[in-house]
Amino acid sequence: MIKIFELTGGDDPRGFNFTMPASAFEFVGQVADVHISSSMPGDVRGNHYHLQKRRAILVLPGTAWSLHWEEGECTAVESRSFDGNCAVLVFVPPLASHAVRNDGSATLWLMACSSAPYDANEVVARKVV
Repeated sequence: MIKIFELTGGDDPRGFNFTMPASAFEFVGQVADVHISSSMPGDVRGNHYHLQKRRAILVLPGTAWSLHWEEGECTAVESRSFDGNCAVLVFVPPLASHAVRNDGSATLWLMACSSAPYDANEVVARKVV
């Protein structure tokens, strides 16, 4: 099941500063891959699921965006919109198709911790947005 958490804190006069909570590492287990990506206004990242990999995605504050997902084949697509005013942590289990769409006017930044290294054979396309 996809789980979503809005992170508090990060108030620093120099800019935002967030720590990945222990629950993210408990969900992922051993972290085998970390990647950072950006998304330009109107673009979508995702529209796929992973066969076995667990992923904790941290979306940084800055611009409006939306998360789209389904819990497995033949389940309803769900979505949730965010105004970009806080960091959001999303737990994505295996077989849950997911996508992040940049609905704002600035670059959207994401960081993901995964339970396994990237393997193109483990990623299956399934459009949710």
